Amino acid sequence: MFGNRANFHSEVITFEVVDFPSSYHTILGLSFYTKFMAIPNYAYLKLKMPGPNGIITVSSTFSHAFTCNHKHLELATTVVNSSELPQLEESLTPAVLDCNKPTSSMAFHPLKETKAVGIDPTDPTKTVRIRTQLSSK
Repeated sequence: MFGNRANFHSEVITFEVVDFPSSYHTILGLSFYTKFMAIPNYAYLKLKMPGPNGIITVSSTFSHAFTCNHKHLELATTVVNSSELPQLEESLTPAVLDCNKPTSSMAFHPLKETKAVGIDPTDPTKTVRIRTQLSSK
């Protein structure tokens, strides 16, 4: 039933109740629109149908629609993550990298035009490599 005491439209419709979490209270389908001769306008969030004393208009607000859509997005993300996460965990093999062992991409290869220069006269093992062909600037 839609409308108020002065102008209402009432029809009996058959529908299914599905037990799943959703931000929607009702999903109206083609059979509903046909039975009530209703016309939805999604851009203006209006549902219009004929009544005995004029047009019956069911309205919503953009903020309410945004809130419902945001809650539905959060719910959908949670459902997808909860179903995909165990599969991802099973397919991945944990890898522990040895940070002290350089990989081929991390290995340092000095240029051929370098020389070792001591930085501590008391310890000859403390050296730094510098380029031999530096510009005069």
